[in-house]
Amino acid sequence: MACLLEAPLRISVLSEVTATSRHYVDRLFDPDPQKVLQGVIDMKNAVIGNNKQKANLIVLGAVPRLLYLLQQGSSSSELRAECAVVLGSLAMGTENNIKSLVDCHIIPALLQGLLCSDLIFIEACLRCLRTVFISPVTPVQLLYTDPTVIPHLMSLLSRSQRTQEYITQIFSHCCKTPEHQTVLFNHGAIQNIAPLLISPSYKVRMQALKCFSVLAYENTQVSMTLVNVLVDEELLSQVFVRMMQRDQPIDMQLTAAKCLTYMCRAGAIRTDDSCIVLKTLPCLVRMCSKERLLEERVEGAETLAYLMEPDVELQRIASVTDHLVAMLADYFKYPSSVSAITDIKRLDHDLKHAHELRQAAFKLYASLGSNDEDIRKKITETENMMDRIVSGLSESSVKVRLAAVRCLHSLSRSVQQLRTSFHDHAVWKPLMKLLQNAPDEVLVMASSTLCNLLLEFSPSKEPILESGVIELLCSLTQSDSPALRVNGIWALMNMAFQADQKVKGEIVRALGTEQLFRLLSDPDSNVLMKTLGLLRNLLSTRPHIDQVMSSHGKQIMQAVTLILEGEHSIEVKEQTLCILANIADGNTAKELIMTNDDILQKIKYYMAHSNVKLQLAATFCISNLIWNEEDGEANAMTGSQERQDKLRELGFVDILHKLTQASDPNLCDRAKTAMQQYLA
Repeated sequence: MACLLEAPLRISVLSEVTATSRHYVDRLFDPDPQKVLQGVIDMKNAVIGNNKQKANLIVLGAVPRLLYLLQQGSSSSELRAECAVVLGSLAMGTENNIKSLVDCHIIPALLQGLLCSDLIFIEACLRCLRTVFISPVTPVQLLYTDPTVIPHLMSLLSRSQRTQEYITQIFSHCCKTPEHQTVLFNHGAIQNIAPLLISPSYKVRMQALKCFSVLAYENTQVSMTLVNVLVDEELLSQVFVRMMQRDQPIDMQLTAAKCLTYMCRAGAIRTDDSCIVLKTLPCLVRMCSKERLLEERVEGAETLAYLMEPDVELQRIASVTDHLVAMLADYFKYPSSVSAITDIKRLDHDLKHAHELRQAAFKLYASLGSNDEDIRKKITETENMMDRIVSGLSESSVKVRLAAVRCLHSLSRSVQQLRTSFHDHAVWKPLMKLLQNAPDEVLVMASSTLCNLLLEFSPSKEPILESGVIELLCSLTQSDSPALRVNGIWALMNMAFQADQKVKGEIVRALGTEQLFRLLSDPDSNVLMKTLGLLRNLLSTRPHIDQVMSSHGKQIMQAVTLILEGEHSIEVKEQTLCILANIADGNTAKELIMTNDDILQKIKYYMAHSNVKLQLAATFCISNLIWNEEDGEANAMTGSQERQDKLRELGFVDILHKLTQASDPNLCDRAKTAMQQYLA
């Protein structure tokens, strides 16, 4: 019986909904234009604040009819304007409403409406477009499809304060990529919007300011232009400074600080400029205080982190401004237990922003501690800081995990912290867990941090080794991401430094010779450099050198030859020659060089190179080959004599003699030391 009743019940509810809304839609089809106008006005009043009614009217097909009336030349200006107002009201409902409107091609219809001369209609179209475009579900590219739209919008800026407010708001929401910035810049956005910063309307000033913040973000061309713009005979940067004054609304202070931050990061304003040091930085620190709303504290912290990220002096100034390091600890105290008991609405708000607050705090700590040892110490000594970072590594929010691992990476640059806080809190355990399954951006930062934890002086190195990390790192070297390949090989390089033969053997086995030589021909120079570094660390101490070269000597010599012949940087070739110098230090391995005339000629070529670093590395190779103190054994002494004789025949002694007169003191000393072997 229940099954029989269900369908009629659903139909009766739907028919009730339809009955209450249908008459609004029916009136749009009345042959009398006056009745249609009144129907649209009544519909406008019915949908205000009523999401259910909005959804019903969309389902019943009101949108296509409203768009038809809006586009009809025979419709009165008043009717067209009222249609735009109703459509704008429908757009203020749910995201599904916006999707339905966009699917009905509302955007081209409204943009077409902007060609009309009637200002009230233009403003209604712009207001509706603004509402549609600020929704996250609207594809912003729709603003740029027709190349005539942006210049026409620029021309409408002078029509009224409302057109100025709506158009600048549309621009600031639809400027998402460098291409969008370029389109707006090329159509005169700066000269058209700059005068609006001194508009009598706060809304216009605010939207113009937001426009400049999105235009300047990571854009050198825009930022360099902005720095020379005059508004009413005052430099734009000074207008922004005035907008950051304490008596201005917080939203304005924060957005003006963003504009100056982005101009600074784009290289248009120096980091030691007074408008940055004395105005922007203190303003952003103020935004982090308890007095500010949670949203403002998030934005303030993230902008401040971005401002000082590359500049150690700004980091030092910020760290002693208004007890910032301690102030940030408060970001981790939401939602508070008090709000949980007394105010459900407050709890909901706190919960919503808790993730964002923690993410912002971690980002700012990461930026603060990226260079200065004293600041790092101050951060780790802040209440429960290391525990908070460890907790952050396993949070449900990917953004918080990423920010926490960024913070950890920043602190891991400190030898002292690696030896103390990192060891005390066994940070490597959650880090290893994070590496098992994470998005690439988290993996890049986590593997970077692991590289530091695997440095020789880090107490975490041993337990990490025992946890079976080698396989994981070898798998990273096969990633499509160059950053992950670099980090995988870098970590292996750190692991191999002064390691015992067992660890080195495990690395070679897990990586495999095929992959090792694939990495030696990697198109990314950073990957190549770190692979050479790994090889250099594997080929240290004579027994290790001889063992590795006895099993992989042929391939290694081939790779070395290819690199020395190829179009590589000085740094790559220097590292390769250093590997040859290590091979030359082996007891048996050095014969692989002595029996390879091609390699010997290459060493000779680099000894006479114009670059001192390459000369030094090549001379070091020869110095190791002619060294004659090998355990004092007779056959060893005979071996060194034979090598010296062969190298003399090939002209190496003449080159060494010339290098003893070199202007570089290190090169001169190295050549003299080598020459002494011939005299010994």
